Formats: sequence, C-alpha cells, structure tokens
Amino acid sequence: MKVMVIVKATEDSEAGIMPSEELLTAMMRYNEELVKAGIMLAGDGLKPSREGVRVQFDGPNRTVVDGPFAETKELVAGYWIWQVKSLDEAIEWVKRCPNPMPGPSEIEIRPFFEMEDFNEIVTDEVRDIEARIRPQLEGQHTGLAR
Repeated sequence: MKVMVIVKATEDSEAGIMPSEELLTAMMRYNEELVKAGIMLAGDGLKPSREGVRVQFDGPNRTVVDGPFAETKELVAGYWIWQVKSLDEAIEWVKRCPNPMPGPSEIEIRPFFEMEDFNEIVTDEVRDIEARIRPQLEGQHTGLAR
C-alpha cells in the first residue's frame, strides 16, 4: 500500500526556524534507511505557510488567498510518500524517525486511495485513462525519490 506520511507544522517551522545540523543529519540518515529498505518513493520539507497560497473554490469562482494560515497544528511542514506492506509497517517506520522538530511534534500517516476503492463508480473510460497516464507519471517522477 502507498501512504503519505505527513510531518505536522509547529510554531518553529511556521516561523521558518531551520533544523539544527544534528537534526538535519539524523533525518538524512533516516531517509537513507528508508531508501535502502525500498520504502521511500518521495519526500520533502515545506517552507512556512507564509510563502504559500490557497486556491478556494466556490462553484465557478476561484479565489487565491496568500499565506500565512492560522491553525499551525493543522498545517503540513513536510511529507514522505512510502510504499509499505501495511499501515502497521508504516507505523513502525515512523516510530524509528528522529523527532522532526526541536520540540513536541506529530506525524500523521494517510493511506492513498487506489483504483479498487472506486470500483462502484469506475467506468471503462476512467480505467483507460488511468492505464495511459500511470506509466507516464511513474516514469516522469522516478528522479524525485531522494
């Protein structure tokens, strides 16, 4: 199963406080373990929300809202995408992760939807499109895993 592992933002990450050299080294060693285990497909840290935008939808209207965004605990500071055998395996790997923030922090694990999850509404057209674009997507992004 494929999961997104989400590192939640903290006051420090939203303030743009960079990790210490020790923490950065620990995180890179952890990433190296994930790659060697064949689990990590992608992953990156995100800049503070003040450097981002949100696009809000309301019917045909689109509104762009500049960051920063409130509710720091609901924001994302980084992520990994992993291919694991189960949610339990992902949990075990997260437990091995260095604390990604200087203080208390939280990591969330979210499974991806797979085409089988939509079986009741998938048409032949949707299956054909997915079959055409999936190999292209995987080929385009093979260089992103770090």
